[in-house]
Amino acid sequence: MQAKGRLYGIGVGPGDPELLTLKALRLLQAAPVVAYHSAVDKESIARAIASPYLTGNQIEVVFHLPRALEPETANLIYDKEVAPIAEHLAAGRDVVVLCEGDPFFYGSFMYVFTRLSPHYQTEVVPGISSLMACPVALGVPFTYYNDIMTVLPAPMPAEELITHLLATDAAAIMKLGRHFAKVRDVLHQLGLASRALYIERATMTQQRIVPLDEVDPNQVPYFSMIIIPTKNRL
Repeated sequence: MQAKGRLYGIGVGPGDPELLTLKALRLLQAAPVVAYHSAVDKESIARAIASPYLTGNQIEVVFHLPRALEPETANLIYDKEVAPIAEHLAAGRDVVVLCEGDPFFYGSFMYVFTRLSPHYQTEVVPGISSLMACPVALGVPFTYYNDIMTVLPAPMPAEELITHLLATDAAAIMKLGRHFAKVRDVLHQLGLASRALYIERATMTQQRIVPLDEVDPNQVPYFSMIIIPTKNRL
């Protein structure tokens, strides 16, 4: 009976290829099959990060996981997209799935994991997420001692953002994109705009740090974040 392949989900970090862990690098270079997510007709960011370390003789599998879908529609599409990965695993080939940042922190690998890990031996390798990379790139300590830190997705309604921001010491607001103007207005309303720091594509060659009120709301990419560091200092 054909032995099944092993599934590996590895975090490739926020953008700088040197931020891969040694374990992720070892597994990446040993795998006969490398899979990665990309938007349709766009280059895979995860592959671009890991590209310096690809061996050149690996099978590559691209899958597309469109967002903002109804659950029933999403399940059908996601099941279909991960099927080629399952075929390689069933044939006995190990597969490394690349994931920007960390696989389990808003990572695309989670959708592969929930579908395939019950059937194949799976290992997940953590990666440096944007939550760690952005404060460092901005040069600001994020939290001290017993500070409460909250991660907020920008698509949340303004009222929910306000509730959470009032109950925390420090915050990271992710997935800004077309929601930037709403978030900026909330920060001004709460008197937090002076502490808020905007960064996009942290650690990548295209990294930009822009004062909050100078950001063009029509040009905010998905890979952007607002950091509100704690006001406490120890």
